Amino acid sequence: MHCVDPKSSLSYGFLVPWIGKGLLILSGPKWFQHRRMLTPGFHYDVLKPYVKIISKCTTDMLDKWEKNITKQKTLELFQHVSLMTLDSIMKCAFSFESNCQKDSDNAYTNAVFDLSYLANLRLRHFPYHNDTLFYISPHGYRFRKACRISHDHTDKVIQQRKKSMKQENELEKIKQKRHLDFLDILLLARDENGQGLSDEDLRAEVDTFMFEGHDTTASAISWILYCMAKYPEHQQKCRKEIREILGDRQIMEWEDLSKIPYTTMCIKEGMRMYPPVPGVARSLRSPITFFDGRSVPAGTLIGLSIFGIHKNANVWENPEVYDPLRFSPENSANRHSHAFLPFAAGPRNCIGQNFAMNEIKVSVALTLNRFQLSPDLANPPKKIPQLVLKSLNGINIHIAKLK
Repeated sequence: MHCVDPKSSLSYGFLVPWIGKGLLILSGPKWFQHRRMLTPGFHYDVLKPYVKIISKCTTDMLDKWEKNITKQKTLELFQHVSLMTLDSIMKCAFSFESNCQKDSDNAYTNAVFDLSYLANLRLRHFPYHNDTLFYISPHGYRFRKACRISHDHTDKVIQQRKKSMKQENELEKIKQKRHLDFLDILLLARDENGQGLSDEDLRAEVDTFMFEGHDTTASAISWILYCMAKYPEHQQKCRKEIREILGDRQIMEWEDLSKIPYTTMCIKEGMRMYPPVPGVARSLRSPITFFDGRSVPAGTLIGLSIFGIHKNANVWENPEVYDPLRFSPENSANRHSHAFLPFAAGPRNCIGQNFAMNEIKVSVALTLNRFQLSPDLANPPKKIPQLVLKSLNGINIHIAKLK
């Protein structure tokens, strides 16, 4: 039960000063204990009311697009979508009003961008593997400053909730006001000995979910919308399906999520071509022998390219072609379960994948219901694999308001 291959300390260790030793980093019995304690935070009863919150956050983003729309100017998706997904995770998982979408220069999202870039830079530059050399460098100074901003933000969220819970004083009163959110579950979680999370563990889990709950999803949504812009025939099919479900409504309901199968196939194909997390790493607990007879000893660091698997011609026919029908029930039936890994797989798969898929469906559906998307042919994105898949020059599209 606890014999899950741990994350590579080389690849993930540089994240510890930022997000601490939360679920993403932990291994062994402590990982299993945290995973078990946090799983109730993603039960469908908890996720259900989030759909309307995500709809409102998406609508706020689209309202902003409509105010600033021009025929000449392109829209850079990732910056806007990142603020929207941060707004969503703050309201859903932490019941926290951040107003981040109204603040175009949000300190926390800027800090996350810096931390993601610098952690990836440190991994790729061997001299920076040394703590002393890294922290005396300009990059190390910038990393420490961004960590402070991130931690201050997290502490503010935690302290506000602790104060609120102290005033409420009773769990039942909180339950009567609203569903328990992820932060409630963190604060109330107890192990078999009745012990709650330490302050250090609490902050690590909040930092982890604050980052993972918005940056990875922002990458997925941005690239999926880029695919919609690039392939108008599929965009139109999705829009027809979405409008049949929504009618005159501007807000998605929980029941709508299962009624947009073609849009869901397009979403999955977008994540196949542009996986939000392009690679993961593991340290082998035991030796492994591959199908061709070659073996790798225990203790080996394994880098797994999800991007490479999704583009493997032995697994996917014409992998560079955008074809949503790959994900039809009949075409998916005999496919290997690990051929498509947008949320990883196995015991260490993404605990928040249902939340993420719901958010992606809502944001894509409401966007296509309101705007026609087309690519910026003069400025195509240049993929860069950081902690999440981004673009060196942003992800730029043209938008036009639909009648």
